[in-house]
Amino acid sequence: MLFSFFHKNDINSGVEEFRNTAGAVLLDVRTQDEYNERHIEGSINIPLDVLHGIEIKIPDKSTPVYVHCLSGGRSARAAALLRSLGYTDIKDIGGIGSYKGKTVKG
Repeated sequence: MLFSFFHKNDINSGVEEFRNTAGAVLLDVRTQDEYNERHIEGSINIPLDVLHGIEIKIPDKSTPVYVHCLSGGRSARAAALLRSLGYTDIKDIGGIGSYKGKTVKG
């Protein structure tokens, strides 16, 4: 698709899709401090700099994984890394900075 190159990832529709996908994981790749300050309920936090150890938390490489960060840069790098590790169902949904839903602390 020619226009998919210009498509901006939408975290709001991505989180909705995550919630409607059985067995999916919502992966936040921000730092632990960023995650503790504000995160989407139900997400797991594995910071980008330690993502290569993800097999411990998500051993099934066919698991649908919805990746986000603060603004979309780290999530794009994380999605590429996950694909290189053999994960087959990766969706980069962008940054939590654009999220309109409820978030939690801690």
